[in-house]
Amino acid sequence: MPYLDKKKILNFGFKYIGEDVKISSLAQIYNPENISIGNNSRIDDFAVLSGKINIGNYVHIAPFNLIAGGNKGIVFKDFSAIAYYGCVFTRSDDYSGPYLTNPTVKQSFTNVSEEKVIIEKHVLIGTRVTVFPGVLIGIGATVGASSLVINNLEPWYVYSGIPATKLKSRSKKVLEVEKRFLNSKN
Repeated sequence: MPYLDKKKILNFGFKYIGEDVKISSLAQIYNPENISIGNNSRIDDFAVLSGKINIGNYVHIAPFNLIAGGNKGIVFKDFSAIAYYGCVFTRSDDYSGPYLTNPTVKQSFTNVSEEKVIIEKHVLIGTRVTVFPGVLIGIGATVGASSLVINNLEPWYVYSGIPATKLKSRSKKVLEVEKRFLNSKN
C-alpha cells in the first residue's frame, strides 16, 4: 500500500501531525483541521476519517474503517488499534419514528444525539466492530470480531458479542513490553 510522503501529509492542514506518521494514499480525510495524529501512527487504505479526532502515538487504523468524530470527538490513546471494517461514530439519528433522518434533512426536522468516544491505551478492536456514541473503552480492553459496543467497557477484559459482553480478563504484561519498547527507542 502506498503511503503519502511527509510533504503531502503536512499539506492536509492537520491540527497536529507527529513524526513518522503513515497515511495511505487511498484513505479519505475530511476536516483535517480538527484531526491530530501522534507519532508513529498509521492509517491504511480506504479508511475514512472525519470530524474531531485525536489519535495518539503508535495507533493503527486498518483498512476500510469509518472513524466519524463529529463535533464531540473520538480519542484513540497510545498503542490502540482497530482492525478491518470497523466503525466508530459520535452521532446518531433518532430512528424511533417521530423525526426525519440523515444529513440531507434540515436539523429542525431531525433529532440527532452526539457524544464523545474514548478508546484508552492498549485497546484492541477486532474486525467489523461498531462502537456507538458515548462509549468509553477502558485501558487494555479488547473487543472481538463483529461485536457491537453500546456501553462502556471495563479495563483489562476481553469482550465479544452483540452487545459486547465481558468474557474473561486480559493480561497486563503488555505494560511491561511497552516499557521495554519505549526504552529501546531512547
